[in-house]
Amino acid sequence: MVSPKNLVSGSKVGIIAPAKKVSRQDLEMAIHILENWGLEVELGKHLFNSYNQFSGTDAERTEDLQNMLDNPDIQAIICARGGYGTIRIVDKLDFTKFMQSPKWVVGFSDITVLHCHLYNLGVESIHGVMPLLFPKQTEQTIESLHQVLFGNSSKLDVRPHLLNRLGIAEGEMIGGNLSLFANTIGTSSEIDTTGKILFLEDVNEYIYHIDRMMIHLYRAGKLDNLAGLVIGQFTEIKDNEIAFGYTVNEVIEELVREVNYPVCFDFPIGHEIHNLTMICGRRAKLSVSKEEVLLEF
Repeated sequence: MVSPKNLVSGSKVGIIAPAKKVSRQDLEMAIHILENWGLEVELGKHLFNSYNQFSGTDAERTEDLQNMLDNPDIQAIICARGGYGTIRIVDKLDFTKFMQSPKWVVGFSDITVLHCHLYNLGVESIHGVMPLLFPKQTEQTIESLHQVLFGNSSKLDVRPHLLNRLGIAEGEMIGGNLSLFANTIGTSSEIDTTGKILFLEDVNEYIYHIDRMMIHLYRAGKLDNLAGLVIGQFTEIKDNEIAFGYTVNEVIEELVREVNYPVCFDFPIGHEIHNLTMICGRRAKLSVSKEEVLLEF
């Protein structure tokens, strides 16, 4: 995997919105913080456009992202927010110039499809907090993005969970939002999960739908030969009037009950206020013990 260059004071970063619409006011805090890190911020031409729920038409959103991919002066592309829409434009992008000088791409949730696509191109990317959410995040969340962008070591230590499966695993980190990861199957963005550490999170889904998507991964063989599995936060989860009868963690635990790799639950990644930064494609070591869960990149 190719690791893009670390940022330094004076680096230029671009902000674009490949999915749902966003306003200038939404981004003020994040822009201020990025500038305080010593970064020069360039906004996409169509960043504040509006077309139905999207931040501009597919063509406009594609143009903004393509311009940032091609611009040699931009050293990181930060997605302003998720929502829905990146999957509509990913196949319209040309990564030829990007591959000549890879740069960090930052985001999560709907941006998962872009992380998967970049993984298949052999380039690492950053699953981390997006500008829209800066006002709602813990200081540690924002600082974890800061540290990774500037090349400092990343070591995440969290509390154990009763459903954890103990063990040690090493492999490249892949994954992100469950809905988007499942939707890459059968496309050019699909990832071979063999020997990888897979991490998953999601938001605003019904439990039965999470069950259906996890069974999809299971039937597609995506859970068979993992090195390890990291289950993040599943937020604003809904149930039917007649209860499904399982929690999200119970749904997943049942599917991986017979596996021989380590599994950890409630890892701080996802749509909660504590959303630590992950490096997609980076080799990592996952240690799950009775006392703690340690993830080292």
